[in-house]
Amino acid sequence: MIDLPPRDARLYLRPVQFVDSPVGLDGAVARLAGGLQWFAAYQLIAVFDGRRVMQRMVPVAAFDALVARLPDAQATRLSQVAARITAPRAPIRAGERVLRFDQPQVMAILNLTPDSFSDGGRHDGDPARAAAMAVDMAAAGAAIVDIGGESTRPGAATVWEGDEIGRVVPLIERLAPTGTPISIDTRKAGVMEAALAAGAHIVNDVAALAYGDRAVEVVAGAACPVVLMHSADPQRGAEGSMRTADALIELYDWLETRIEAVVARGVDPARVIVDPGIGFGKALADNLAILNGLSMLHGLGCPILLGASRKRIVGALSNEAPVDRRLGGSVALALKGAEQGAQIVRVHDVEESVQALRVWRGLRDAALVAG
Repeated sequence: MIDLPPRDARLYLRPVQFVDSPVGLDGAVARLAGGLQWFAAYQLIAVFDGRRVMQRMVPVAAFDALVARLPDAQATRLSQVAARITAPRAPIRAGERVLRFDQPQVMAILNLTPDSFSDGGRHDGDPARAAAMAVDMAAAGAAIVDIGGESTRPGAATVWEGDEIGRVVPLIERLAPTGTPISIDTRKAGVMEAALAAGAHIVNDVAALAYGDRAVEVVAGAACPVVLMHSADPQRGAEGSMRTADALIELYDWLETRIEAVVARGVDPARVIVDPGIGFGKALADNLAILNGLSMLHGLGCPILLGASRKRIVGALSNEAPVDRRLGGSVALALKGAEQGAQIVRVHDVEESVQALRVWRGLRDAALVAG
């Protein structure tokens, strides 16, 4: 019999022990977020007074019996979290397109900045060239093109709202008639408004609508999908730092609180996407812990976006490879996300990432049929 956690502990569930196929395993496995992955156990984590006091593996088949033995408050929480983990994610509408989350989707990065860490200056000041690039990205398999007009790398200068609008709106106006789903990568309410009016469909905010009070109102009023990204300090972005030694638990609690806050102000919970914010105020050990435990975020009940393309973690794990030599590591991290059920991977290298995910999808399909 599985030991019970302390009565006053806060409980978490992480789906683990993924299997190739559910065939012949009725009642012993569960489907992860309506996607292509099935798992046979939960890791039950109990936290009290800021530290983990218990970790146990709970087979899916034994989960209901464990919940029945818990105090009411803990039983209710675990039941709710488990239901979120297994519930299919609602599709989102982007103009005339409907994006489904039963398999991983690729979000392409298109920066219109002179100083972004990877591709700064490549498209700055040339909306026609940028639009052509965006169309090529969509043709290569990107489901969404993410357009940004302000660098969020450490040390980057804050861009005046008017300049940011001047960078992104001409491209969005050119791209919108093509039917390509567009997200606007910004933390500023005025830029969100201008981009949505020009034809953008999704807001992707590194500050999780916490940079200014009006951002929540803009998203709620537009009824658009929104990506809430974690950063240790939304005002400082990549220059903040985690408060505790347990990055995964801190991340989960922060995102859960932030989701509740924006929903309370009118944002539709079915349109919320979460991003763990790899590299934003996180040390290498924090990033690794989050990536290895990423499946726990399904307990929030939202699609997960993973943006690790060309980031510092790749260089740190590969002899300090420079930004332009991080393709292999970026693809590896995208596949790591897919293995843990991430619904969106945000990438610079679209063609290579799409190909890798198509092969991964083919392997999953074959495993499911063979089972």
